[in-house]
Amino acid sequence: MSEPQLSVRSAKARDLAHALAKRTGQPINKLVEQALEHFELELRQSPSRKPEDVLWDLMAEGRRAVPAGATSAHDDFYDENGLPV
Repeated sequence: MSEPQLSVRSAKARDLAHALAKRTGQPINKLVEQALEHFELELRQSPSRKPEDVLWDLMAEGRRAVPAGATSAHDDFYDENGLPV
């Protein structure tokens, strides 16, 4: 009987996993297990943190990758009358 599998569709996760596997010599499944165990332990050690606190932290981390001055207005897709260009 084969073990259950986990599928993560993320190029960044794949690249990190392969780089760490090459660097450490450990198989990717062990690296993922260790990372999840570390995160779970971190959450257990700070019980006052709510799930939304973790979400805010993740959003802030993602925002750091956005160039300064970038917006989500998409004004460049519309003309002066608000119609698509």
